[in-house]
Formats: sequence, structure tokens, C-alpha cells
Amino acid sequence: MTETDSVTRLAIHLNDADITLSDGERIIYREPGFAWLDDTGVTCGREAFLHSRIDPRRVHHKFWSDLTTSPIEEKRFSHLSAADLVSIQLEKMWMNHGDGVTELVVVVPPYMATENLSLFLGIAHELNLPVIAMVDSAVAAARRHYKGAIPIHIDLSLHNITVTRLVQPEMAQIDRLDIVSHAGLIPLYELWIKTVADAFVLQSRFDPLHTAALEQLLLNHLERWLLEASVHGKVLTEIEYGGNTYTASVELLELISSATPIYQKIANTLRSICRAEDLPAIQVTERVARMPGLIDILKAKVGGEIFALESGATVRGAFARCGPGTDGISLIRQLVWDQTPIDMDGQVLEMTQSRVPTHMLFDHEAHKINDTPLILGSQETAGGRSLSLKSDMPGVSRKHCALVFKKGQCVIEDYSRYGTFLNGHRVDGSALLQVGDSVRIGSPGFEFHLITTDIDDG
Repeated sequence: MTETDSVTRLAIHLNDADITLSDGERIIYREPGFAWLDDTGVTCGREAFLHSRIDPRRVHHKFWSDLTTSPIEEKRFSHLSAADLVSIQLEKMWMNHGDGVTELVVVVPPYMATENLSLFLGIAHELNLPVIAMVDSAVAAARRHYKGAIPIHIDLSLHNITVTRLVQPEMAQIDRLDIVSHAGLIPLYELWIKTVADAFVLQSRFDPLHTAALEQLLLNHLERWLLEASVHGKVLTEIEYGGNTYTASVELLELISSATPIYQKIANTLRSICRAEDLPAIQVTERVARMPGLIDILKAKVGGEIFALESGATVRGAFARCGPGTDGISLIRQLVWDQTPIDMDGQVLEMTQSRVPTHMLFDHEAHKINDTPLILGSQETAGGRSLSLKSDMPGVSRKHCALVFKKGQCVIEDYSRYGTFLNGHRVDGSALLQVGDSVRIGSPGFEFHLITTDIDDG
């Protein structure tokens, strides 16, 4: 093969928090999925992000997560579609980095559906992007076999958190996917901007949300402030305005507290897809690892081990393991490993006894949980212990689920056709229960609360 015939490959990750392009070693493009429409036209990426608070009506950031050809609803963008904005961002990126490239591997975030991918491939074809393969992002990132454990991959986009459970027959393979809506970077940043602004008002009698320019300044500094708070336990924020310098000290615990509703949604999603017998190996991207306090909360609420991936790990994993297919381009949902395995055999998922419930509370009555399963359903079970829910409530099976102690843990086992819901999330066969949990069966449903008490029953 001559030098002019050589293959030059790049890989791109379509996560709108950071559209990332890599040559396998370096990250050569990393820009968020923002578009800014001014009098001269559309600008995408970081420059658009830097105008998102100054000129919010001219900024759009849902075109990757809602990729269609329909006109955008915002009045100023109504002559454009999400597909137009995706095309503009890709075209500019390719003009700067695509010269001489003969192969492009595409890493697909879980929130992009089949119709979105078909449209993306059409855009790529129009721009002459040499797409040779598409691969799911969780599979691309899973380069190691976690022996004795169940890998769960977590990533963060602008609007969502994606949680993917993987199985490992002979390779990394998708088993289940959950998307936590309204839990991405944008809603988190909204919470943290308010937290920082409140600190300025309280400590300096200065409101940084008074003008759009100051609000943009907060957003521009936010990532650095979050990092400093995570490292040092607090951060001294500073803003210059009108010839004066204003400061406010923000504690890490304040930032964690403001994000707790979203963090709790993420933890509940993980717990619902972890079966009682699972030892989770939780793989988090660099974006997730940067969120202050999130890893500690997942460790405390879910258990297992947390593995923080290096920057660009997902796109590099795709670059190294994907090549041209023989049957056209379809989404790859399983890949062999190419890195050293991690042996987790023999490790045990442990929970502090203070978090293990002793009773289930229903209709003002506490029912003790022990080694004999407590069966919940529409009919009493012959022998054993059961709680008959005599009602015409839809979605309740005769033998719906059971609560039982196993190996020092409180377990719920789902036997139903209709599903058992832990803190609003459907249980995948079984799950571990904790004090404060709520379990729902049926629709609108019976609700049960997990508590700890010294009484037996009553």
C-alpha cells in the first residue's frame, strides 16, 4: 500500500455535552452541542455556549438530542431544523479536521433512536463523511472484563443521564438501558448557578444574576469552581463588576445538597437495574466523575466499585475496536475486550446495618421482614407468609412479589407480569432494599414503605 492509499481513521462521539473527535491518541475536537444564531448566521460549539446567557433567545441546545427534520419551535430558529444545525456543526468540524480521513467510526449515545441515526447517516452522506461503523457508547467504553461483577456504564449529556447495564458472555454486550430525563449538565448547572448566586447575595449583598453578562460569567467559571470545591471542600468565587470585586465562599456540601434531587434519581435508577445478587462494577465517564459528590453518593447508595474512565475513553475504545463491516452500517451493540481484565470474584456487596430495613409499612401497619418470604399479591398464598391485597386494583398479580432476608440483606423479588417499582423505577427481577425506600405495585397502585423498628408486627 502506498502512502497515498493509506487508511486514516478518526472516531467521533455524538454526546452533545461534548461532541468529541479523536485520532485514537489525541482529542482533536471537543465542542458542546450549542448553536447561536446572530445576524451573520449560525455558530456552533463553545462560542455558542459563551452566548447562552447573554443572548438566550438566539441559542439552541436540543438539536442533537431531538434530531429531526421538523422546524424548530423557537421563533428565531423556525426556518431551521435540528438536522440543519447538526449539519452545520459537523460541516465546520470536518472542514477543520477531516482532510485526508478515509474512515470515521461513530459512537452513538443511548438517547439517539433508530430514526435519529438514519437521519444522521443521511447528513453524513451529504457531507461526505466516510462512516464505516456505528457503536453504542457504553459498549465502546467497556474495554475490560469485570470478572465476577456486572458492569454498569453511566454517562452525562446536556439533558439526560444514561445508565446501561452490560452482560459479559464472551464480550461486552448491552442488557438494559435507562435514560434519566432532566438530569443532564444543563439542569445541574441551573442548580449550581443559583447556589453560587445565593452565596454572593448572602455574603456580599451582590446579585450576579442582575444582568445577563454577569450570569454568563458565572456559567463560564462554573466548571473551574466545581473542580476547586471538589478538591478543597470549598471554593472562593470572585467576580469583578463596576470597578468592585465581590467574593463568596461556597462549600462543597452546598453544591452537593442542591444537586441531591438529581443525584437521587440517578442512584434510584442504578438500584432498580442491579439485581439482588449483583456486584456492580460502575463505570463512569470523565463528565460524570467531575460532578461534585456524585461518585460518593453512588458508592453509598448502590455499592460495588466505581471505575472512573480517563478523558476520551469512549471514543478511543471505539477507534481501537471497530472496523468496516461487510453487511453495511448498523449499530454495534457488543464488542470484544481489548484491555486487561479486572478480577472482582469473591467480593461481596455490603450494606451498613443501619440502612437495612426490618419492616415493611402498609396501611399504618408494620410487617416484619425475615428469612421467610413475605408474599404480596391479590390472593393469599398457601403456607408461608402473605399479605393479600383484596381489591380490583389493576396490575396486581396473584403472587406479585416477595420481601425476604438473604445473607443479611433485605431483598425484593418480582414475580409479576406487570412489574414492581422501587422508588418509581421498575425492578429487574430482584433488588436490594434500604430504609426509606418505597415499593409500588399496581396502577395507580399500592405503596409500601421500608422502615426499621424494634417491634415485631403491628
